[in-house]
Amino acid sequence: MSNPTPNPNKTIALLSISQAVVGSQTALIMSVGALVGISLAPDPSLATIPVTSMVIGTALSAGPATFLIHKLGRKKAFIFGASLSIVAGLIATIGIFLSSFIIFCIALAFGGASAAFGQQYRFAAADSVPDKKKGSAISWVLAGGVIAGFVGPFMARWGRELFVGAEYAGSFIALSGIAMLGIAILSQVDLTNMHDEEKNEASKTPFREVLRSPDIFIPMISGMVTYALMTFIMVAAPLAMVVVCGHSKDAATTAIQWHIISMFAPSFFTAFIITHIGARAMTGIGLALILGSVLIALNGISINHFNFAMILLGIGWNFGFIGSTALLTQGYRPQDAMRVQALNEQLVFGTMAVASIASGILLQTLGWQAINVFAIPLITATLALLAFGDWYDRNKKN
Repeated sequence: MSNPTPNPNKTIALLSISQAVVGSQTALIMSVGALVGISLAPDPSLATIPVTSMVIGTALSAGPATFLIHKLGRKKAFIFGASLSIVAGLIATIGIFLSSFIIFCIALAFGGASAAFGQQYRFAAADSVPDKKKGSAISWVLAGGVIAGFVGPFMARWGRELFVGAEYAGSFIALSGIAMLGIAILSQVDLTNMHDEEKNEASKTPFREVLRSPDIFIPMISGMVTYALMTFIMVAAPLAMVVVCGHSKDAATTAIQWHIISMFAPSFFTAFIITHIGARAMTGIGLALILGSVLIALNGISINHFNFAMILLGIGWNFGFIGSTALLTQGYRPQDAMRVQALNEQLVFGTMAVASIASGILLQTLGWQAINVFAIPLITATLALLAFGDWYDRNKKN
């Protein structure tokens, strides 16, 4: 008796809810990671190291996560990834109680490893639908991040003073609890892929040749730049607000909350945009919006300047990352999926880790404005590369 065909709508809906759970972890860490870091770090310039530890954890786990997903199956691998989030919350709580900067960094590295599995939800959604619906599936899964944008900062505020002398320890206990909910949701997801048989065929194309295609390397580069710039600016923003500009911690948390909501809220209509203008054009619009965020940040340091810059940065990331992912999934064959996805995740999150490290160093040495100025040439170069990709595709069809 054959297995029933999985319902792609149910799959996408449950993955979207799971994305909300995983995203809550990331939202919490991005909201308070640097603030906890500066209270535990031996030197203020190391304040962003805990957040960087999360990013490094994601980068180092991206390749292994992809391998486990293809070897164990997505369901088992995703549940394993969610369990790492429970570990992260418990270790972070211990680190805060012990005032240990190192233990807190280790905890957030586990959180990053968990996020590496969560980042694969978008590929699971894309593989569950025909090619023409991939962009829509990716958008709806990432839309779950809207809930995360509220839940993560809520956990930060709720748990901030739950334990006297251990600021934010209660927030990370809540993180472990919500991760358990994520496991329960993932256990209900049918992650059978419509391209499983094709994926199991051995690819006869040398990987070097696959990577030479502009349909592969351009989406990879645009995804790397989009994610790296978002991280580069966003990681520095809370510290710039509190330490450099003298705004309150609550104001910094609120700015990051609006940023995270803006990262995922556009997902409700990005599918419509992809359908009408294409993934490449949407990626370009995303980069242009990030440029707009930079210009706002360079224009002033009031709370409103930070809020609007963070909102525009979030929308730009959404357009750029979804567009890049959709463009990439259209560029490779099912037989090459594992190799391309693994390399893409390694490059995107490896670059993100470098950006996170550089962010804290540059903020302390050159200041908030220098961080924003640095983004301008990278955006310009990537827009030029996307234009080249468009020219290449037009000539390929002729």
